[in-house]
Amino acid sequence: MATSFDALAERYIAIWNETDPARRRTQIAEVWAPDARYVDPLTVAEGRDAIDATIAAVQGQFPGLTFRLAGPVDGHHDQVRFTWELGPDGVEAPVVGFDVAVLDGNGQVREVLGFLDRVPVA
Repeated sequence: MATSFDALAERYIAIWNETDPARRRTQIAEVWAPDARYVDPLTVAEGRDAIDATIAAVQGQFPGLTFRLAGPVDGHHDQVRFTWELGPDGVEAPVVGFDVAVLDGNGQVREVLGFLDRVPVA
């Protein structure tokens, strides 16, 4: 089961890094349930279109930075948690967060609860 949780977390991160809108929308349709919800301290996105728009907005806000997993992926039942970083390759990331994803009965992401552990001070 851990391997499938690892693969899901890797696909999830890859979606946040996908800059081609058509490919990103295809990947979102494969990974996220139609009525999925994403919530973090800065936004609430409900449905695939809103999730896609949120990802595009983050990419616009942090051009050239990439997401990466930071540490092990942990999961049980229909829940998976992992820490991620957002930053330039090869250096300490200025943004670090922690997500908990809840899956539906089909293995798609139904909800993500995101937390920001480190953010740049403006």
